[in-house]
Parts: sequence; C-alpha cells; structure tokens
Amino acid sequence: MLKVAVLVSGGGTNLQAILDAVDSGKITNAKVEKVISNVAGAYALERAKNHGVQGVTLRRKDFENKRAWEQALINEIEDCGAQLIVLAGFMAILSENFTKHFENKIINVHPSLIPSFCGEGMYGLHVHEAALAKGVKVSGATVHFVNEEVDGGKIIAQKAVEVLAGDTPETLQKRIMQQAEWIILPQAIDDIANNRI
Repeated sequence: MLKVAVLVSGGGTNLQAILDAVDSGKITNAKVEKVISNVAGAYALERAKNHGVQGVTLRRKDFENKRAWEQALINEIEDCGAQLIVLAGFMAILSENFTKHFENKIINVHPSLIPSFCGEGMYGLHVHEAALAKGVKVSGATVHFVNEEVDGGKIIAQKAVEVLAGDTPETLQKRIMQQAEWIILPQAIDDIANNRI
C-alpha cells in the first residue's frame, strides 16, 4: 500500500478528486496518510478531516527561514511514512534541497500543457489568463515529477481541453479541472501505486 502525503494551499479540489478516486477504487494500492497545508484555514484541511485524514498546517512565516520550514515539511512527511508526495494546488516553490531529498517521489499537477504557460509566476488563474491572451485553441493539464526547476520535471501524463469562444480565466480553469486535472492526477497516482510508472 503506497502511503501518500498531499501538500495543499487552498480549497483542495484536486485533493477531493484523489480522495474520491481512492473511495471509488479508481486509485488502488494507495492511501492518503497526511495532508499538509502552508496556509492556515485552507478548506483542503476540512476535506482531509471529513475523510479521517490527518491535516497539518506549516506556514513558512512561522519558521526562521525557508530551510527550517522545509525541514519541518520533511519531518511531517517522513513521520507518516509517505512514499509519494503530491502537490495539489500547493502555492510554494520547493528548493533543490527538498526536491533532491525526495527525488522521483514528488508529483505535481499543472493547469496547462507543459511546456506552454509554465515556470515562475505561472500558477492559478495566471496560467489561464496567459492562455486566453495568446489565443490558444487547446489548453489542458500536465502531471509531472517535481525537480529543482519550476515545472521542469519529467512529464507523466497530459490531457488536452478545448478552449471555447467566450471563455474567461475562471471558466477555463473550471473546465480544465473537471476534464483533465481530476482525471489524470488520480490516474498517475494509481499508475505509481501499481508500478506502471
């Protein structure tokens, strides 16, 4: 059974997709052991609690420096025995020190088809604003391994989503979550848990 730690910052819609996929059997041989938020009061922690999963808050500003904060993250992850770390709307850049510590054990879902609209500053609605400004007809989501380069790790899965006339960043974001992120992120976890990746 693969033990998973999920790192979050906000509402936790991707976390919910993971929890639902475990419940429905779409993810097998894996269990969410702990949810860690870098934002106090993030609704994702409520989702974890409702599923009987331990939730922890580790705010960067409560630590002397980034290294101390990342060490606290490492301790929480190792404490629960997690073998896979999933960044699900986690709005913090992790250092090379952290990514090397968990090399090939961290995955992220990004709301575009990497290498488009990714890297520093490309997160949340910024990604969808950039896609609409460019006039692309197709966007989507990417699940990838996390390394020291922002959105630079090896791609695991991608799914395209059509951009529609009249889309706003918000409508595009919602469609990409529903038609791509909530499908390929659980699938990637299942593939890892069952040694297909």
